[in-house]
Amino acid sequence: MTKIRVLVVDDSLFMRRIISDILSRDPQIEVIGIASNGLEGYEKTLELSPDVVILDVQMPVMDGLTALKKIMQDKPTPVIMFSALTKKDALVTIKALEYGAVDFLAKPYGPISLDLSSVAEDLIRKVKAAAIAKIRMFRFPKTITIKRRPKPLYGESPPVAVAIAASTGGPSALREVLVKIPGDVPAAFLIVQHMPPFFTKVLAEHLDARSELKVKEAENGELVMPGVAYIAPGGYHMEVIKIGKIVRIRLNKGPKINNVRPSADPLMISVAKAFGANSIGVVLTGMGSDGAIGMRAIKEAGGRTIVQDEETCVVPGMPLAALKLGVVDKVLPIWDIGDAVIQEIRTRSLKYAQRERLPGYV
Repeated sequence: MTKIRVLVVDDSLFMRRIISDILSRDPQIEVIGIASNGLEGYEKTLELSPDVVILDVQMPVMDGLTALKKIMQDKPTPVIMFSALTKKDALVTIKALEYGAVDFLAKPYGPISLDLSSVAEDLIRKVKAAAIAKIRMFRFPKTITIKRRPKPLYGESPPVAVAIAASTGGPSALREVLVKIPGDVPAAFLIVQHMPPFFTKVLAEHLDARSELKVKEAENGELVMPGVAYIAPGGYHMEVIKIGKIVRIRLNKGPKINNVRPSADPLMISVAKAFGANSIGVVLTGMGSDGAIGMRAIKEAGGRTIVQDEETCVVPGMPLAALKLGVVDKVLPIWDIGDAVIQEIRTRSLKYAQRERLPGYV
């Protein structure tokens, strides 16, 4: 059996030893090298050709983000960022995911920071997923100027809702979709990105700066509005509930579903119930099967369903799970999904406007 060859890059000797010990416990993983800064990590990546690189964010000589850029430009390799729970590290981590990192792991915070056993299972699972991830040459994201557009007049809640599920590789995929959506779209976007608490708020702020939509971390009880994208907070399931013509967000800390919280399934099921045929489900890149059951609910309610194609996914598990259930209307590369969503919204909102005698969205 061929082992997964891992390079560990961290400026802390203690951390390098602990991470190496954790990974070495798994018979499918072999630590082939360690490095104490980003430059050394970059050079050893070129020299050793690891299957996966574990890369710390804050390091001397060369920081993790700079090292990642160089690795993705010169020797594209699956990289997992190892991030501390600080606003600065979280923002760098989100940028790293946009620049090509496969995934990240948050370092334990507080007294347990000297004991990584609490994240051992996640670390091993993420390494195994990264080893089979699709990596592409690094491309600097284009700088875009955002001009907020006025929201359409559709009462207090939108006629259409788009529920999106994403996991491994999701932040960059979400960006690719959301940057194409106009700010005056008569739809709300409800997003589940598998990510721990704190990071979802930073992700929302990061995407908000890159989209005409207002992107925010969802709050319990808030009104669902058109032109807004709501990201489920880490550690909470997110659903929508409709009372009359008003739709609100409901958060809860119920048991994990599909081994995750937030899970896309309860969100999509609630969207199908609240919006019926005016619901649109989208499943992007990710490991596991989250979202498949929810997509079935949307399909059965008369809504439309779209998944990212296998070729452009970092990990295609979630889209493939929805396809296996036979509930997918369209399979598209990531760069076509935003346009497809806009078209589906236009079709449904125009019918709604005609029925309600409201201005149409063309």
